[in-house]
Amino acid sequence: MSDIEGGCACGAIRFKIAGPLAGVGVCHCRACQYATGGPPNYVALAMKPAFFVTKGEPKVHTSKAESGNEVGRAFCAECGTPLYTVTAEGTPFYPVKLGALDDPSGYSPNLHLYMDDAQPWHLTHEGLPQFPKMPPR
Repeated sequence: MSDIEGGCACGAIRFKIAGPLAGVGVCHCRACQYATGGPPNYVALAMKPAFFVTKGEPKVHTSKAESGNEVGRAFCAECGTPLYTVTAEGTPFYPVKLGALDDPSGYSPNLHLYMDDAQPWHLTHEGLPQFPKMPPR
């Protein structure tokens, strides 16, 4: 498998994922709705040891997740592109925004989560598992 690469719109931040993804999901939580400006958040789950920022330094906005853990949303301070989520210690992956990948066309979601927060106009994928909050580990 070749590396998956991505970055921001202006090119100030670049990253790579040097390993297989743990999955692709669609998060409908309110925090993701704020981060995207309305729609759910499509993310590739990159295992932490395989994720590397190769250029630049993302800015991170930190807030409390529903779990009570601190969560950071990494973005480009120059152009504002959302990049990935800095998850709590013990979480084995970073949710990387599909829109930040150089070629997101080959990645389809495996599940929908936080459906309790989904807006009635959010579209879902027929036949995919849906969870009211986080799926069980």
